[in-house]
Amino acid sequence: MAGSPLFFAHRGGAKLAPENTMEAFRSAVETWGVDVLEMDVHCTRDGELVVLHDETVDRTTDEKGAVREMTADQIRELDAGFGFRDLQGNRSFRGRGVRIPLFREVLEAFPGVRLNVDAKGRGTTPRLLSLIREARAQHRVLLASVEEWGRADRLGYRGPTSATRRQIRGFYYLHRMPGGGPYTPRVDALQIPFRWNGRDVTTPRMIREAHRRNIPVHVWTIDDAEDMRTLLRWGVDGIQTDRLDLLARVLHEETGRPEPPGLEKP
Repeated sequence: MAGSPLFFAHRGGAKLAPENTMEAFRSAVETWGVDVLEMDVHCTRDGELVVLHDETVDRTTDEKGAVREMTADQIRELDAGFGFRDLQGNRSFRGRGVRIPLFREVLEAFPGVRLNVDAKGRGTTPRLLSLIREARAQHRVLLASVEEWGRADRLGYRGPTSATRRQIRGFYYLHRMPGGGPYTPRVDALQIPFRWNGRDVTTPRMIREAHRRNIPVHVWTIDDAEDMRTLLRWGVDGIQTDRLDLLARVLHEETGRPEPPGLEKP
């Protein structure tokens, strides 16, 4: 996960295309030149992994139901562009054949792209590890889990992992002690919000203390250009965003990153 500051497409860039779909992922890579595709996976009733954030299909598709109670074939019949609204408020992907992809399809479609995958629901991580190992993709897949029971490193995963909520909370409180505190989470990245419930989570000191322990800091989900600039000045190692167009321009202006094909001249 080298190459700071990394450009993460959160759910593929959820403000520009239907989240967690092949359409979003292709646009993120080909139009915006992102470094990492961020996504979420759930396990279906028949043991397949589908790329979807929610426990149900209600919010993003034209049907309702829990993912764990549906088969992969049933889920793949749904319109994954149904609930999406573009920046102008139009339902520009509804009825255009956008589908919820299988995770194995994403691995195959983007063999040279780094992935940041959040395993949702108990029992998802073992299946996820199996697919990654089959594809020999451990070197390019960073695995995330909010909960301790989803930690891939405890299941023998040798690729990169990010901190759980418990690890983040421990570091958040202890890094402010004299000398930076005694706690160093055994992770490859801290992936944290800028602010949470009115409280600043990402601060210059937290970034310094993480870097002192050789832990990169990735911040989510930043859709404001000025917040992006502030975080870059503070030295964050990656930014996750739904607004790929904004972060592409900010990275070009602040770091000299080459302009991607989708970036229009001001």
